Amino acid sequence: MTPWLGVVADDYTGATDLAGRIASEGTSVTLWFGVPPPGEIASDLADCAVVALKSRSVEASAAVDLSIAAARSLRTGGIEHLYFKYCSTFDSTERGNIGQVAEALAKETGARIVPFVPSAPANGRTVYQGHLFVGRELLDESPLRNHPLNPMRDSDLARLLTPQVSWSVSNITHGAVARGAEQIATEIDALANSTHVIIDAISDEDLASIARATESLPLTTGSAGLAAALARTRRGRRAWSVLPAPRPALGGTVVISGSTSAATRGQVAAFRRSNPSFEVSPFALERGDPVVEAALEFVADALAAGAVPLVFSTVERDEILRAQNQVGIRPAAELVESALARIAVGARELGATRLIIAGGEVSGAVVNALNIARVSVHDEVAPGVPWIATGGPNPMTLLLKSGNFGAPEFFIEAVAR
Repeated sequence: MTPWLGVVADDYTGATDLAGRIASEGTSVTLWFGVPPPGEIASDLADCAVVALKSRSVEASAAVDLSIAAARSLRTGGIEHLYFKYCSTFDSTERGNIGQVAEALAKETGARIVPFVPSAPANGRTVYQGHLFVGRELLDESPLRNHPLNPMRDSDLARLLTPQVSWSVSNITHGAVARGAEQIATEIDALANSTHVIIDAISDEDLASIARATESLPLTTGSAGLAAALARTRRGRRAWSVLPAPRPALGGTVVISGSTSAATRGQVAAFRRSNPSFEVSPFALERGDPVVEAALEFVADALAAGAVPLVFSTVERDEILRAQNQVGIRPAAELVESALARIAVGARELGATRLIIAGGEVSGAVVNALNIARVSVHDEVAPGVPWIATGGPNPMTLLLKSGNFGAPEFFIEAVAR
């Protein structure tokens, strides 16, 4: 038995988000960080294989190459359906990467139609009349319009997607979706070849209908919402394989936050009220100050005292802009990501066995620095934020949180779990 669903995810927290949602549906999941070696997928007993890439913020051509390599590894492993996972806020630019990757995967799989379904109602992300909403706000009127790497200044998904692709772009509106899977399938069948189609969805019921209408297609794209609906649709249609072992019970917890989202800023503030914290400043890093060394001394002292330390570079928007103006947008981000990744490695060497990481880019940097290639997926602390565990004689558990996920007490709740 080989996995029936293969997922190419464009960042690490997005991959764990999707893997957690699918696991919560009773589907076994194996998650790889980076493209698996040849033959690895075919030997896996899980029902879903997820390949996490750091391709969201790289050049579009590099994102395409990575995604094609991941897709070929999955398809060689025998998967039946390929899924391209991107953020529910459609993080992209005029040049890509979402559209270019999706079109390349379509050509790789022979798909004539590519559905786009970024809706994740559980997280307040919905699409109506082709426009993406964050809660009650249009995407370009929400705080995400000021994302430091991929600012989202347009909520019209067709307008966002069209400059990135050579195929036509269409929209199946909620009027058709509300009529159920048969109507959605009829609308898809009526589309011309080589069409990208944005499908409205404002509820989990809509996602269930879309899943039934699209499960026989070779390729779908979207957030974790549609992937979970696909898992529900397939549940009961085949014998499940081996479920993961229970999550290891480990201690020595360290929280590392590099996200600049409004949600994470609130979570950092709440956690700092009752826990020791250390701020990593991009200005100090640029000056060459021994920030990493000082942070690890702080972590060592906190762990020795039985505390849960927080190392953060999560500041207000004015401070972010000042760092970007002084250091540069990408250089400032890379300085912080590299420092936090080295701190995570040092924390493991100090005996930490549980790491809670906030921020997609930082999560990717940490996982790569720790040389983690494959994990099992376990229980969720919040929707889309599951614990993952490494194997071997010295296991670790990690929680990789997308910046916008979780309630204000998220870090406190995660530590208690």
